[in-house]
Amino acid sequence: MTTIRRATAADARVLDEMVRELAAHEGSAEHVRVDEKGWRASLKRDDVTVLIAEQRQNAVGFASMMRRFHLWSGAEHLALDDLFVREGHRDQGIGTQLMSAVAELADEDDLLVLRGVRLDNYSGQRFYSRLGASLTTKMTATWTREHYRLHLAATR
Repeated sequence: MTTIRRATAADARVLDEMVRELAAHEGSAEHVRVDEKGWRASLKRDDVTVLIAEQRQNAVGFASMMRRFHLWSGAEHLALDDLFVREGHRDQGIGTQLMSAVAELADEDDLLVLRGVRLDNYSGQRFYSRLGASLTTKMTATWTREHYRLHLAATR
C-alpha cells in the first residue's frame, strides 16, 4: 500500500537522495546544487510543497512544487517542479497517486497546475495526457550567469 504525505525537514536526506537519482536518470546529475541542508531550508518556505510517496515507511517517490504568482492571469498557480518514482516502484500507479494528491492541493485554492515536460520525454507527455492535461509546445530559454554577465560586459 502506498501512502502520500507532505514532506518535513526530517525528509531532507531522502529528498536529496531521490533528487540525485532523478538527475542521474535524466543525465543531468552535474546540475544538482542543493544538498540535504538546502532541502531543510527549502521545506520551511511557505511557497514550497513536497509530497512523498511511501511504501512500508520507505520513500518511493515524490512530487515537488512551488506556488507562484502569474502576472497575466493575476492569480497564483502550482508550478510542479519534479515528479519522480524510484526504479523498482514504477508502473504501479504511484505517479498517478502523487498527481492526485497534487490535484487535491490545487483544488483547495482553485489553482492551475503547470508542469514543463521536455520535448523528448514522450512517456512523460503520455502520462500527463492520460491525466487530462493539455500539452502545449514552449521552449525554455536558459540564461546562465556566465552568459548574462558576458552580455552585461558587452553593453556597459
